[in-house]
Amino acid sequence: MVLVLVIGDLHIPHRVHDLPAKFKKLLVPGKIQQILCTGNLCDRETYEYLRTVSPDVNVVRGDYDESALPLSVTVTHSPIRIGVIHGHQSIPTGDLDSLSAIARQMDVDVLISGHTHTFQAVEYDGRFFVNPGSASGAWIGNYNGDPTPSFALMDIQGPVVVTYVYQLIEGEVRVEKIEYRKDIEVVKDPPRSMPQSIPSSPPPAQPAGGW
Repeated sequence: MVLVLVIGDLHIPHRVHDLPAKFKKLLVPGKIQQILCTGNLCDRETYEYLRTVSPDVNVVRGDYDESALPLSVTVTHSPIRIGVIHGHQSIPTGDLDSLSAIARQMDVDVLISGHTHTFQAVEYDGRFFVNPGSASGAWIGNYNGDPTPSFALMDIQGPVVVTYVYQLIEGEVRVEKIEYRKDIEVVKDPPRSMPQSIPSSPPPAQPAGGW
């Protein structure tokens, strides 16, 4: 079992001063093995905070991040391959056909993207697409009102990914569960030919040390 925090679009401190306190109480060190971030962290302090939650932090470059960050990241928790992008590469933004094409190009089972500040977790075209939304509830230009703060935890157990979305609604944290299972082709052993007759004498004894 691997527990992965999926988070992004924090925009700290430019749009929001910090994560919600109720989210910080949930993100305790020692429980999460890896963090996948869709970008737009915007400051070093927020990155260092994430490292206190888990030292394995993977961040892609958002449209407000420094250019040193990669545009995409791929991680593997066998047999699951996960790709991470910010999401502005998808045209139109958040379009599943466009995201599906990116997932095929990256050869991943799960594609994580952000940019819309709205949570989504959906299976499409045999793959799983997760958008953690904005963990800080940062505003976005084409959205009326304030987005709902949200992040996701992915519990990966072999070919099964159980995603828990945490949303702060009317001051209370609400949790929803979504499950994705990767189809794995089972390769059967080829049929073995049976001997036509039983050997009349036993095989020679194997040496004690092996052949």
